[in-house]
Amino acid sequence: MQNIRNIAIIAHVDHGKTTLVDKMIMYSNIFRSNQNPGELILDSNDQERERGITILAKNVSVVYKGTKINIIDTPGHSDFGGEVERVLNMADGVLLLVDAFEGTMPQTRFVLQKAIQLGLKPIVVINKVDKPNCRPDFVHEQVFELMYDLNATDEQLDFPTIYGSAKQNWMSHDWKVRTNDITELFDAIIKYIPAPEENNGTPQMLITSLDHSPYLGRIAIGKIHRGELKEGMNVSLAKRDGTVVKSKIKELDVFTGLGREKVSSALNGDICALVGIEGFDIGDTICDYENPEPLQTISVDEPTMSMLFTINNSPFYGKEGKYVTSRHIHDRLMRELEKNLALRVEPTDSADAWNVHGRGVLHLSVLIETMRREGYELQVGQPQVLYKEVDGQQCEPIELLYIDLPESMSGTAIDLVTKRKGEMINMQSKGDRVDLEFYIPSRGIIGLRTIMLTSTQGEAVMSHRFVKYDTYKGPIETRINGSLVALETGTAFAYALNKLQDRGRYFIEPQEEIYAGQVVGEHTREGDLAMNLTKSKKLTNMRASGSDDKVRLAPPIKFSLEEALEYIQKDEYVEVTPKSIRLRKIILDETERKRVAKKG
Repeated sequence: MQNIRNIAIIAHVDHGKTTLVDKMIMYSNIFRSNQNPGELILDSNDQERERGITILAKNVSVVYKGTKINIIDTPGHSDFGGEVERVLNMADGVLLLVDAFEGTMPQTRFVLQKAIQLGLKPIVVINKVDKPNCRPDFVHEQVFELMYDLNATDEQLDFPTIYGSAKQNWMSHDWKVRTNDITELFDAIIKYIPAPEENNGTPQMLITSLDHSPYLGRIAIGKIHRGELKEGMNVSLAKRDGTVVKSKIKELDVFTGLGREKVSSALNGDICALVGIEGFDIGDTICDYENPEPLQTISVDEPTMSMLFTINNSPFYGKEGKYVTSRHIHDRLMRELEKNLALRVEPTDSADAWNVHGRGVLHLSVLIETMRREGYELQVGQPQVLYKEVDGQQCEPIELLYIDLPESMSGTAIDLVTKRKGEMINMQSKGDRVDLEFYIPSRGIIGLRTIMLTSTQGEAVMSHRFVKYDTYKGPIETRINGSLVALETGTAFAYALNKLQDRGRYFIEPQEEIYAGQVVGEHTREGDLAMNLTKSKKLTNMRASGSDDKVRLAPPIKFSLEEALEYIQKDEYVEVTPKSIRLRKIILDETERKRVAKKG
């Protein structure tokens, strides 16, 4: 059996997972000397590079001293927890990365809990010890306490610790002794992470990931749990619902470096990719043709938030997008369901709309952003949390919210969170900064980030994770200001914008095309205000001293997709096209809106 180690790298956001994987790849000389792969090699898609976060878990393999090490890089955001949950099934051990200054954070707890439940052996890597004011010894104690809280076994609690800086490319057993490379980390992986157990018998492989090739179709990826798989072998596909389908492996690949290599057979313990298996889903088992024995499927936490996805029916539909019909959007959502485990899609009364359930606003906005980049046009409603009934009581999702900010601004932050039904559970000083922890309903987090950053001059660092369902906390005050709504379709003129500037702040620029019912700004007061911005200046051949003043307009507010989703009210949609993000009223006609408001 080949000498193999399967490890997953888990950590909170921005603690340096992908940077460490970069250094491990560079150390093993996968690239030729004349190749320059750049930084964050595994953050391969555009959104990951732009946002600076990992969204999809990825596999890479390196060879060290004759041992093949399969490395799985995982996301840190709890919104992408579905990715972490499924790929941990492929690992035999984890590298838990912790920032030497920040210590354990909400997501550290979330990902570590999953690893400990699966009985994986951890190696703790305390990263960024080159930071000023870092406190590696204190963080080491914190990690031990966290593992103890999570009911880790004695063997898991007896974890080795490596200190270092992934960015500066060194790792050591003592943070005061700087080495020249990351050899000590590789040695620790080979010494402490167990090799896969040698299970002889009929083959078993749980499909934990999938890939897609335009030439080969869908490719099943997973770790062989038992036995041996061969090219051309007849196998059974045991599905989640208990049915068994006969199939055949046309091609067998294993991971080498950043790519895959075709092999004739693979033994248990290795991570491989199978071509030719039809109709599989994540969580299905590949097993013996004659005596199929399925493995336990992957269980994933339930979604906590939903949004209404619908076709774009605004006056500007079809001008910018390639895919605009309900069939296009439905097929795209079905394709996403195949690989996105934490997503659910429910049909509605209308054939043109779907309720899409996910882990949070970020989880769903990444899907919307991917779709618009692929050429889709759609409209999205206000994010709604998913309620549950427990023992006859209405319950809602509660999250643990963590805020790190300067001490002088802590009062503002506490005030903002408690207004949204937040309840403070911890407050700790770290030099001139403060760590605040709250239990807050998921509803309260929608739109909180924008207000928090404005109120704290951009100093607050926020992160949150789902904890539990608890009794409904009562109504939460959301945006008070109304919207400025366009009354006519046409071009917005600077002349009209200038005359109505005292009514609020604009989201549009002069000479932008607008339509009746589009939300063009935020009103200074409560309630919506309809206004005509397509009025141009009447031209005469007489010059008058008072009417030829320069137009001075304040710069418009430009929303990112997440900000727009968190900003809209119940009677509004976000219209998403490949080139624009517009806000609009669900009912475009002003008189119709008034009639409905009176009835309501």
